Amino acid sequence: MNINRLKDLREDHEYNQKEVAKIIKTTQQQYSKYETGIRLIPIDKLDMLADLYNTSIDYIVGRTNVVKPYPKK
Repeated sequence: MNINRLKDLREDHEYNQKEVAKIIKTTQQQYSKYETGIRLIPIDKLDMLADLYNTSIDYIVGRTNVVKPYPKK
């Protein structure tokens, strides 16, 4: 996973770690571990992050360079 993407997305949206942690229902400490790559991000948290940043899970984890999310069906 490209851990810098997660931090860049957060900073681009002008959130701090505590704010994002609250939105995805975790602690700031846990979120920090996701952002630094110490812990893997559970799929439910990835889903919330993709919605928050209006991008795809594939972009967050580095599988694509396309920031725009996939169209919803």
